[in-house]
Amino acid sequence: MGGAHTHSPPQLSAEGRKKLVLAGNPNVGKSVFFGAFSGMYVEVSNFPGTTVEVLAGKVGDWALFDTPGVYGVGSFNDEERVARDVILDADVVVNVVDSTHLERDLFLTIQIIDMGIPVVVALNFADEAEGLGLKIGAGRLSELLGVEVIPCTAVAGRGIAEVLAAVERARPGIPTPEIEKRVTALLDRIDERPEALMVAEGDEVVAGIHGVHLSGGEKGREEIYILRRARVNEVVEKAVSRPAGGGALRSAIGALCLSPFSGLVILFLVLWGSYELVGVLIAGEVVGVTEEKIMQGLYEPWVRGAVARFISPDGFLGVLLVGEFGVLTMTVTYLLGLLLPLVAGFYLTLSLLEDSGYLPRLAAFVDRVMSSIGLNGRAVIPIILGFGCVQLGTITTRILGSNRERTIATAILNFVIPCSAQIGVITGMLASIGPKYTAAYGLVIFACLVAVGTVMGRAVPGETTPLLIDLPPMRLPKPSNVLRKTGMRTFFFMKEAWPWFMAGALGVTLMLQSGLLDLWQKFLSPLTEGWLKLPGEAATAFIMGMVRRDFGAAGLMELSLSPWQTVVSLVTITLFVPCIASLMVLFKERGFRQGIYIWLGSWVLAFSVGGILAQIVL
Repeated sequence: MGGAHTHSPPQLSAEGRKKLVLAGNPNVGKSVFFGAFSGMYVEVSNFPGTTVEVLAGKVGDWALFDTPGVYGVGSFNDEERVARDVILDADVVVNVVDSTHLERDLFLTIQIIDMGIPVVVALNFADEAEGLGLKIGAGRLSELLGVEVIPCTAVAGRGIAEVLAAVERARPGIPTPEIEKRVTALLDRIDERPEALMVAEGDEVVAGIHGVHLSGGEKGREEIYILRRARVNEVVEKAVSRPAGGGALRSAIGALCLSPFSGLVILFLVLWGSYELVGVLIAGEVVGVTEEKIMQGLYEPWVRGAVARFISPDGFLGVLLVGEFGVLTMTVTYLLGLLLPLVAGFYLTLSLLEDSGYLPRLAAFVDRVMSSIGLNGRAVIPIILGFGCVQLGTITTRILGSNRERTIATAILNFVIPCSAQIGVITGMLASIGPKYTAAYGLVIFACLVAVGTVMGRAVPGETTPLLIDLPPMRLPKPSNVLRKTGMRTFFFMKEAWPWFMAGALGVTLMLQSGLLDLWQKFLSPLTEGWLKLPGEAATAFIMGMVRRDFGAAGLMELSLSPWQTVVSLVTITLFVPCIASLMVLFKERGFRQGIYIWLGSWVLAFSVGGILAQIVL
């Protein structure tokens, strides 16, 4: 294979290595195959021009690539574009399919076969299919598709070795006859068969690369979709038999998740459980041990003592290394004591929701509400987790289907959502002034959330992607699979995050040493007194909020404020800039330019809303 592609997948150091690509729908177990094939040698990088990550590794003489989970190869969102470009460049594709959802998964299988790329089909979750009473004739399926089909239960290690052995024997399958005619008609202008199929399906990007003018692309895409869907139905009818009533309990639970009343109850329980795990247990109890007792109580005194033997702690180098914001003190404490347990907790929660089959049902349940602010149902996950930690919410925007939606969700998180540490302080202050003022605070913040979502939805170009999602069967998560995914995702995030935190610590230290932080405090004092009508000392709380949001909120507790001054100060500190750790994650996830826009915008929003409220009530 080869030819002119829109991008090339990330290259490993070995030249001339054949490319083995894993492809499949979301939640079909590709990560298990990737881990089993690649072992410990893994590289992660953002695909050029996107925020979509691609995993790369080695297996034998092959370069191994994973692709985002997609339902079809095309150009409708970043995930499809990345999958398209990696698959177009493949020598062999291992297509992982869910045995319990063949009607859904075989659509992608046959699309890859229509491309003419050699394929091996890994028929995963064979044990679950058997438990549901499904009888899948793997031999008959192989005969109908023209490629090897191997039943697997990847989480138990069954079938993985057989799939890898079949890679060397991989062959192109039997293309769909009517689609084959359309592809053949294009081969005089496009010498690469996979790309000829993309052009036949109306892919404007691939057509543009080859200088082919598309006419009636939408019609061609729809006709090919109908032809392929008809073939999938025919193949499933001939190769699969199912008993009546199979999987009734799982289906009933899945239906309850989507029903208006029971779905709301289940949603509340799941979100409450996620918040209790990530926002309370991990962000509170676990971080209390890792950050305060281990890192601040043991590690930081030790490292300060070790550095003091060679360098004066009061000199510039000493302050840079082991000062209040030092790269060996605050940075390491944030990374290992704060961020590591939070990120691991988030990925554990996400893996549990993924493997149980609840995540797509949650997205479907809240889709209509989320679409009113320019997002689809998937966005509920980062927004809810943002209440535990804005950093985690920002990381989680990766699950959204377009750059536009990731931008809107990131803005909402960093403009409006208070983190759990801040919520604790805010709750304590509101409790002391009564329900009337608490309601006023809640209404202002909710209005800001709706306003930010609405404005961003209209201002950011593009359209909200529809929630096109299939619902996998409900199942008990496999602990080994959950832990493997949690460990791999956590490791690679931490690997990418630490340079940003080092840069942040260096920047804060330079500002402190140069007196810039003091200048900011003096600059803010007239604003806080004249516009917000707060004591001048409130400026210090806002400056500390730039370092840690809960530090800023806690600083307000030391001031003598009236009830309305308390509301004004809490509204302002809630809408104020993300803390330094969140800012570093923001830069990493959304880029420096967008991160700066959000950071500056939060200054404007916080002081505008807080000031207007102060002028009304004070």
